Amino acid sequence: MDQQRNFALTEMRKSVEKLGSSAEGYGDHTLIRFLIARSMEVEKAAKMFVQWQKWRSAMVPNGFISESEIPDELEARKIFLQGLSGDKFPLMIVQTNRHFPSKDQIQFKKYVIYILDKTIASAFKGREVGNEKLIGIIDLQNISYKNIDARGLITGFQFLQSYYPERLAKCYILHMPWFFVSVWKLVSRFLEKATLEKVVIVTNEDETREFVREVGEEVLPEVYGGKAKLVAIQDAELEPLQNGSN
Repeated sequence: MDQQRNFALTEMRKSVEKLGSSAEGYGDHTLIRFLIARSMEVEKAAKMFVQWQKWRSAMVPNGFISESEIPDELEARKIFLQGLSGDKFPLMIVQTNRHFPSKDQIQFKKYVIYILDKTIASAFKGREVGNEKLIGIIDLQNISYKNIDARGLITGFQFLQSYYPERLAKCYILHMPWFFVSVWKLVSRFLEKATLEKVVIVTNEDETREFVREVGEEVLPEVYGGKAKLVAIQDAELEPLQNGSN
């Protein structure tokens, strides 16, 4: 298995060069995520990796999204970053009743990048390994029709699928009202099978207990059955990176 993996990684690096780019500076853990996302098909994985590089340089030319680029989205204080789950995955919570469809799609897309980058970075122990994953909670409690944003939800999942492959460990959807079922059916059409399999819609007490057990009481906020306080993502402090990140 290791031999096959190493061969695939070597071939992928060659394929990336044939496409006019380079995988130099990126570790095996990063490249393997793209291979897994493309069923270990080297050329498809290399194409996906190069597309990610181009997208990243266009959307994040400075290497990160600064908070000054996304003031309107941050003002709502709708995303929370809670630390690491029992499996050492960072936990991100979206409270959708604080969200309204954005009139500025560029700012919204940059906001999605900001929250995904910061959530993943919160798992780094001084440096990026490349195989870090995250847990997402989409809380639909007390939403109204004004909060519904199928386009925004699709954008978030498409970014995860196309530009953050194998970064999602699990996504829990809580308190889904009846009128959101049709919205979710629409959104689901844009999700790959591998992504859909990571989505858990929590609907009853048994599933809630399992959700609390899997995520962990220490990291879950009190409002979700845990012991922690909610921390808005812009207030969460990260460890400084050491040199040599992938």
